Amino acid sequence: MRRIRTTIAVTAVTAASLALIGCSADSGDGESDTIRVVYQKTDGFVALDELFQKVKPEFEEANPGITVELEPIVADEGDYATKLALMQQSPDTAPDVFYEDTFRVRSDVDAGYLLNLDDHLAEWDEWDQFNEGAKEAGRADDGSIYAVPLGTDTRGIWYSKSVLEEAGVTLPWEPKTWDEILDTARQVKAAVPDKVAFNAYAGKPAGEGSVMQGFGMLMYGTDDTLYDADSQKWVTGSQGFIDSLAFIETLYGEGLAPAPDVALDGSMWQKLFGEWFPGGQIAGTIEGSWSPSFWKQGGQYEWPEYVDDIGVAAFPTQNGQGDGAVSLSGGWTLAVGANTGNADASFDFLAMALNKENALEYNITNSQIAVRSDVASDPAYLEANPFIGFFTDLVTYTHFRPATADYPQISAEIQAATEAVMTGQMSPEDAAAAYDEAVVGIVGEDNVTG
Repeated sequence: MRRIRTTIAVTAVTAASLALIGCSADSGDGESDTIRVVYQKTDGFVALDELFQKVKPEFEEANPGITVELEPIVADEGDYATKLALMQQSPDTAPDVFYEDTFRVRSDVDAGYLLNLDDHLAEWDEWDQFNEGAKEAGRADDGSIYAVPLGTDTRGIWYSKSVLEEAGVTLPWEPKTWDEILDTARQVKAAVPDKVAFNAYAGKPAGEGSVMQGFGMLMYGTDDTLYDADSQKWVTGSQGFIDSLAFIETLYGEGLAPAPDVALDGSMWQKLFGEWFPGGQIAGTIEGSWSPSFWKQGGQYEWPEYVDDIGVAAFPTQNGQGDGAVSLSGGWTLAVGANTGNADASFDFLAMALNKENALEYNITNSQIAVRSDVASDPAYLEANPFIGFFTDLVTYTHFRPATADYPQISAEIQAATEAVMTGQMSPEDAAAAYDEAVVGIVGEDNVTG
C-alpha cells in the first residue's frame, strides 16, 4: 500500500524492549562498522523487506568490513511510528537508516532525529533523476533535505463493475459531485442491500487513512482548506470542514458505508481487499494507487479477475467546481539518523536501495507512482500495472498534507472528529467546533485563522 495503511491496533512498546537493542560496534577509526536499518513490515507490506534483503548482501560485498543489520518492525503504521519514536530517544537505540512517513519528516527534523543530507546528495549523481516535486517531501523548514522519497501515490475511487451493474448503474461510473456519489450509493443499497454501497475511511482506528482516504479527499474538494500556506496558519471556522463531516454523517447514518463497528475495526482494510471486492460485496471505495499490489500475482490477496472487474474514477469536488476532481498524495521516504555512527556508509546504503534498478523493482512490486524520471519512463514500470497511467494523471489534481511539525497532532483531531460524527456522538457542527478548539490548543490563537 505503500498505501497510507489504515490499520491501527495498539501494541504496547516498553523501554525494556528497547534495551535489547545493542549499540553498534566501532571499527576503531571512530566510525561504526554496523549499519542498523529499521523499517515496517506487515503481512500486506513485504516489498521493503524484500528490497532490503536484496540490497544487504550487495552492499556488504561492495563495502568490506561493514555489516548491515535489518530490523523490521512487524506492526501497523501507528505502532511502527510509536516504536520508532522510542528508538529515536536514545543514541544507543536510534537506527542508522529508517523508513519515514513524509508527514512526519518535519516534526522529526525538529526533534533532532534526522541527518541533514545536503552534502551527500550534492555528490550523488542520481539525485537529478528524482522529480523536483517529490524532493520536497524530504525538505524541512530550513530548506535542507533530510529524507529521500521511495515513491508517491494518489487516491481516487475504485469500484466493482459487477456490483454497479447489478444495481443498474450505467458504466463507466464517473461521478461529478458528492451528491452523485450519495445518489449512486443509495441506488446500490436499494437494489442490493446486503452489499456495502460506498466506503470512505473514518475514525481513529483507521489512523492517517481517515484523513487520506476519507475526510481529506472531501475537504480539499470544497472551497476551503485545512491550512493557509500564505499566512502559515491553520484554518478554523470552516464551512468546508463542516460539509466534509456532513458527507461522512450521511454516508454512515444512512447505512451506505460499512457499519460503524466494522469500520472501526483496524482490520477492515483486509476485508475490503481480501473479501469484499473479490467476493462482489462492495460497490466502491476511496482508495489509493497501490491497490493492485494486493490483487496481482504474488500479492496478499491474489485475484487475477481484478483487471476486468475493477473500474476507477477520479473523486469529484463537492459541486464539480474548480478542476472538478481532487486527489491526495503522500508517500514514504528513507532517512539517515542524526545519531548514526557512520553517516557515509548509511547514506551509501540508502543510495544503493534507491538506485534505478532497485527503485524500479520496488515501485512495480508495491504499485507506487515512481519519483525517478528514468523509472517512470521504463516500459517495465508502465506495463506492470494497468491502472498506473490513470493514477499518475491524478497528480494533476493532487494535494499534499501541510508539511508542518504540528500536523500529526492536527491529524489526530481530524480522526477524532470523523469518529464522533460516524458514530452519531456529535453533529458535524459540534465536531467541527471541538476540532477548532483543539487546534487552538495545539498551535495557539496566533496561528489560526477564522
